Amino acid sequence: MIAVRRFIEKEKPPKIVTVGDQVSKDLSENRIAPDVLIVDNKIMRQQIPPIPVSADKNVRVKNPAGTITDEAWSAIERAVADSRRTKVVVDGEEDLLALVAIIVAPENCVVLYGQPTSGIVLVKTTEETKRRIWKIVRAMECNASDSD
Repeated sequence: MIAVRRFIEKEKPPKIVTVGDQVSKDLSENRIAPDVLIVDNKIMRQQIPPIPVSADKNVRVKNPAGTITDEAWSAIERAVADSRRTKVVVDGEEDLLALVAIIVAPENCVVLYGQPTSGIVLVKTTEETKRRIWKIVRAMECNASDSD
């Protein structure tokens, strides 16, 4: 958390997006206020009570495990563009939605997500990171259509 706080204080990102209940909770408990929180009320796939983090706007979306639905993509895009603090609550799984957050967030924003048993991953949104993430998403689309 110390390294995350230092990075945020130094870089002053226009938006902070968290993906995952534990990282969202950890940041909030350390008085780092994410602009967008994407949660599924689970930690390590185990159901938990909703994290006690308030938001100006709450949105619910469906996103089954291993997918990125159009509904989830659109909700994250709108949440990132909104000036209000938004909590996106996912019915399903939010893991892959970090990819969406990186793509749709403006440059120089910060997207944080949990890496189970390792800690927090912090991604600064740049043209290069967006390009790399788009390649991953396109590869997923190709694999999905191959299995149809």
